[in-house]
Amino acid sequence: MANSRNIYLAILYFFLSTAITWWFVDECPLYTDFPQKLLSTGIAGAKWGLQIVAAYFFLADKKWDFLKNMGATCLVGSVILLPYTIAASFTKLNDPLFFIASLIVAVLVMIVLYFLNVQKLALPKKWFWGWIFCLAIAITLQLTVVFSVIKF
Repeated sequence: MANSRNIYLAILYFFLSTAITWWFVDECPLYTDFPQKLLSTGIAGAKWGLQIVAAYFFLADKKWDFLKNMGATCLVGSVILLPYTIAASFTKLNDPLFFIASLIVAVLVMIVLYFLNVQKLALPKKWFWGWIFCLAIAITLQLTVVFSVIKF
């Protein structure tokens, strides 16, 4: 019963987070077209997807607690993006600095929450560092592939 609740909550949290994140990306003037928005959202989701797959296969007893908490972490990060998203949607206040600041705050909060999730469930710290590694790759891909800010 507890696992069913955790499964449903994890699905709900990730679904809501995906919807909010798409809205956030869709409102930002830094994206020039639909494929770029889709790529950016896909990269953001992939870091979560890798951790979901890893948790499913490697965390026997704690996987659903971990995934529920991870979904909540993802959702909190997305909720932090709402002030920008709402302002950009309804007032057309879509300053790129507001967009970037929203992202930075969301990422910093998610880092703390993810660490607390790992700590609360007494998981090895490699879970936290694995997510940080995925986050670093995702940020690098956003800056190189999506926005071409960094060129190799």
